[in-house]
Amino acid sequence: MTGPDRRTVLASVAAATLMPVTAMAKARPPFPPDAVIRVTAPGGKLYARVNGRLDGPRPPLIMTHGGPGGCHAAFLPALPLADDRAVILYDQLDCGFSDAPGDPANWTVARFAAEVEAVRAAFGLTRFHLLGASWGGTVALEYAATRPPQLASLVLQGPLVSTAAWIADAAALRAQLPKDVQAILLEGDRTGRTDGPGYAAAADVFYAQFFRRRPPPDWQTAYDATIPNRFNQMLYETMWGPNEFVCSGTLQTYDGTPRLGDIAVPSLFLVGDHDEARAETVTGFAARMAGARVEVIADAGHRIQTDNNADYLASLRRWLRAHD
Repeated sequence: MTGPDRRTVLASVAAATLMPVTAMAKARPPFPPDAVIRVTAPGGKLYARVNGRLDGPRPPLIMTHGGPGGCHAAFLPALPLADDRAVILYDQLDCGFSDAPGDPANWTVARFAAEVEAVRAAFGLTRFHLLGASWGGTVALEYAATRPPQLASLVLQGPLVSTAAWIADAAALRAQLPKDVQAILLEGDRTGRTDGPGYAAAADVFYAQFFRRRPPPDWQTAYDATIPNRFNQMLYETMWGPNEFVCSGTLQTYDGTPRLGDIAVPSLFLVGDHDEARAETVTGFAARMAGARVEVIADAGHRIQTDNNADYLASLRRWLRAHD
C-alpha cells in the first residue's frame, strides 16, 4: 500500500541516513511523455500518458499505482522499459492529474478495476501486459480475474490480495522493530491516537525499513511537486485507514484470494526482500494459481523500483519478453 504522504516523505529522509546514495538518486531528467490523453472512465476522466511506441513489436505495459490515493509518479523509475515497448501510466480517479469529483460512491474495488479496461480501450490495445503495485495489485488482480482476452500477462508487485493477510504481515514486520518503537505503535493503534509526534516518529522507523529504504532521486521529487493531487488522504483513509497497521475503511473485509484461481494468464508476484507484502505470504497466494511465479528483489522494500532499480528493470524485462 502507499501510506500517507507525510509519512512517505519522512520515511525517505530516514532512509537517507541509513543507506548510501545510489546511482538512482543522482540527477537525471524525468522521461517526458510521448503522448498524453484523457480517458473516459466510470465516474470521470483519467489522465494517461505513454512512453514508447504503441505500434512497436512488443505488447505495451499498463501500470496501475498504489494507495488508495497515490498517483502515476511512483512508476517514473520504470520508464526505461519504454526502449523495449510502450509503457502506459495513468492516474486513478481522484488522484494525480485525473478528475477529482470527490464522491465516495466511486471508491469501490470494482469501479477502480473498470478503469483498466477504459485505459486499454482508449489506447486500442489488442494485447498488453498489466502490472499493479500495492493497492494497484488489488485493482490488477480484480481486472485479470475477469479474463480479458487482450491480457498477455500479469505482474502483482507487493500486492494487497487480502486485508487480513496484509495486517498480519504488518504485525510480523513491526515485531522486528526495537521494543520501544513497537510499544508506541501498538499503544497508538489501541487508543486510536496516531497523530502525535511520538507515534509518527515510530511509524517512520517502520516505513524506512519496509516501505522505501532509499530516498527517491531528485528529479522524481521535482516531478512530484508538479502534481496537484499527488496523494489523496481522504481516499486513503476512507478505503483503508490511518496507517499501514490498521484497516478501518471499506477494504476492511476485502479478500481477493478466491479470485486468484480465476486468473488464466501467466502471473508474476514481484516483491522486495524487505517488502510490506512478505515473500512468505505472496508465495502462498501464488500456490493458488496455475504456473504463477514469485521473484524476490534483493535489498528492496515496498518501493522496489526506487530501492533496487537495476534489478527491478531486469526482472520486468525478462518476464515481459518471455510472455509477449
